[in-house]
Formats: sequence, C-alpha cells, structure tokens
Amino acid sequence: MSPTQIEDDVAAIARRWKDKRGSLIMALHALQDRYGYVPRDAAMNLGEQMDVPLARIYEVLTFYNYFRLKSPGKHVVSVCMGTACYLKGAPHLLDVASKKLGIAPGQTTPDEEYHLQVVRCVGCCGLAPVVTINEKLLAKVTDEVLDAHLEPGKAQATAATPAQATAATGAQAGGVDGGAA
Repeated sequence: MSPTQIEDDVAAIARRWKDKRGSLIMALHALQDRYGYVPRDAAMNLGEQMDVPLARIYEVLTFYNYFRLKSPGKHVVSVCMGTACYLKGAPHLLDVASKKLGIAPGQTTPDEEYHLQVVRCVGCCGLAPVVTINEKLLAKVTDEVLDAHLEPGKAQATAATPAQATAATGAQAGGVDGGAA
C-alpha cells in the first residue's frame, strides 16, 4: 500500500466521521476494516484530519481488544471459544493449532503466513467446535481436520485480504466445510 493510497483512504474516512460526536472509534473501525489492522501512518494522518491528538487515538486503539496495530498475517486462524465450542474441545484445538504453527494465540508466524487468535463466538453453535481460516468456516473440527488445513499450501485455498480476514473474526458469512481437507 502506497502512502498516497493511505492518504486517500484516510481522507475518505475522515470526511465521513469528522464532525460526528464520538466518531473516532468508528473511523478506527473503518481503517481496520480496510487494512486488517491500523497502520501507524494511517492513525497519524487520521488524527491530523479529524483534529484528534495521536495520544487519544492510541488510547482508544490500545484500550479495545478488537484493534490490531500490526498486520495479522495472510491466514487468520480463529478458534471459537464460545460455550458450545469450548465444551466440545476448542481449548484442545487451540493447543493443536498453537503447536502446529509454533505461536501462541494473538501472535503471527515469523513468515507472516498465519495469525492465531481466539474469538468468543462465531454463531455456529450447532456445528461446534468451529475454527475459521479467513472466511472459511470449518465445522465439527477434529485434530486431523485442523492439522490438514494448517499444512503449507492448504491455506492457499482460504487466502483472503487482511480486511477480509479481520471481517471473518466477527459473524461468519462463509461457506461451511464439513471437515473435509
């Protein structure tokens, strides 16, 4: 992403939210939706255009768990820890993914291929346990299914832009994979 593109994106977001009370968080959401995280240059530019001190922007960014300050990686692996998923083995699946990828939840692999995270509920309780990789939903996940989807090259089928990957951490709107690798 070029500096000019960031400036154009931030200008459009700032125009939309500048004169609306309490709109900083919405503007930051828009930035993260666009890039998958909030780039420092974009945050600085947003502050200038919305007349908000950078300290205030970072106060919001670091207070809310939702915001990312670093690019999440190409493939975002989200393990649902909602009640149904938790009871059906999600903590074990999180351990499997963590060991396979060599990272803890909230981290990105050094090659920036994978980011592992915990989500509270994806709204697919009848399919528990659920894991998403970008926008692809894996249902009734077993160790073997998860391991197969985390193989090098397998995740290519689930590649998405950082913004799509971020969107996938909310309510899921992807196809359901019954577990076939």
